[in-house]
Amino acid sequence: MESIVAQTYPKEWMEIIIVDDGSTDSTGAIADSLAAEHENVITIHQVNGGSSKARNAGLKIARGEYVGFVDSDDYIAPAMYEELVRAIERGGVMMAQTGRDEIAEDYSRLPDVVKIPDKAKLAGNEAFLRSLLLHRGDASFCTKLTKRTLFKQAGLFPGGELNEDFHLLIKMLRKVDKIAIVPYRRYHVYYRPGSNSRRAKHERDRFPQSYTDCVKNADLAMRIVKRDFPLLLQEAERFAIYQRLEYLLHIPVRLMTPENSFYNDVVHYLREHLAQGLRNPYLSAKDKRNLTLLTPSPRAVRMAHAKAKGL
Repeated sequence: MESIVAQTYPKEWMEIIIVDDGSTDSTGAIADSLAAEHENVITIHQVNGGSSKARNAGLKIARGEYVGFVDSDDYIAPAMYEELVRAIERGGVMMAQTGRDEIAEDYSRLPDVVKIPDKAKLAGNEAFLRSLLLHRGDASFCTKLTKRTLFKQAGLFPGGELNEDFHLLIKMLRKVDKIAIVPYRRYHVYYRPGSNSRRAKHERDRFPQSYTDCVKNADLAMRIVKRDFPLLLQEAERFAIYQRLEYLLHIPVRLMTPENSFYNDVVHYLREHLAQGLRNPYLSAKDKRNLTLLTPSPRAVRMAHAKAKGL
């Protein structure tokens, strides 16, 4: 929160909304003290409902022409929003994106998840979607400034789901002609074990909901590609298979049962699309090997792998 109120963008042009989503520590009091200290800070207190509900609560009262988000574990560089506004004005676009880096629990820097361009550029919506389908792009709304009217057109964040940024962004892209990309790492992602999308070492048998939601989003992406971006069909097919392979590689063996309908649907899809996947030019040799090994009998393969590793 301190990194947000310290932004170089003029305070009189910037509204900061802090959503206290049912915190059980001193977060609410800290938020209230910041609101008392800064005229442009507003605090919302609500019962815990998850990140989508918290973001939607902020969106419903936001007045700014453009909206950005900062997740509770993360922090931003002082000039981030000033640079993003400048990129929007220079490019005449509805969305701008900065680079990010990944910070470990000990504050050391982790390898980049998304490659940062050497210079500022404008990316068309089809090229941007292609980068997402090939796992080269950044779907996070936290690294972006987005015109607020786009949320009215595409809807709010889906409740009760993880990977919600990807879900909403790909629904929004057909309304966005170009996206301005800023070649700096201004958003800092702090990897706290045990958060929504990350498991602590002692929780390895817990199956995060994000793997299930990623499969659902792959199907949404396929529908959007068929309707609006037909030239990306092979990329979308690759994405659908890859997300299901990730699901099978991470689901605990105890959940790979005939009673688990979602698991069975994933296996059925891969069996139906095995030949198609092996021909797909965007799946790597490793992906195709996993597809060949896992598709016929995923539970037996996972059990054999665990036994070989002594797990």
